[in-house]
Amino acid sequence: MRAQPADPDYEDDWGGDEPAVPSKTRRKREMHQLQALGEALVALPAERLARVPLPEELREAVQDARRFSSHGAHRRQLQYIGRLMRTVEAEPIRAALEGFAHQSAREAAAHQRLERLRARLLENDDALHDIKTQWPHADLQHLRTLARNARKEAAAAKPPRAARELFRQLRALADAAPAPEEDANDE
Repeated sequence: MRAQPADPDYEDDWGGDEPAVPSKTRRKREMHQLQALGEALVALPAERLARVPLPEELREAVQDARRFSSHGAHRRQLQYIGRLMRTVEAEPIRAALEGFAHQSAREAAAHQRLERLRARLLENDDALHDIKTQWPHADLQHLRTLARNARKEAAAAKPPRAARELFRQLRALADAAPAPEEDANDE
């Protein structure tokens, strides 16, 4: 009776001197992962795609896939990208995509912090003290005026023009001089 190999994804040719060959299941799984990686490349915005280290042929194939509108042509192009992915080192590409994911998470967290700060500012002017400690160069009078106008708009059920402008001002402050990651008063 034949002993089971340690890894079920490898086939053993009856214990010969040759190394174990990946099973068909494992090869298919790896091909599908590479094709999914190619699909992620196609979905990237152009400015992020430009920062991913890709061979020229693969970069052109990804750009071609973006312009195909026919479902069949797009699917075939994704399969072609999957085939090209088998010839390149996938780890730098995976690392770049993971970096983009982490960057997006940081941007979302920063956006939520600014939203909470704006909400506190719309409740009362006490949040201006926190803004002054985080961004000493902030124009508090302008922020106070925007907050007061936003409260008036909300009370009159008008569109939130001042509230949007207040958020833009807070984001401009954060972009100019980022605040610490976690603020104790933000909780």
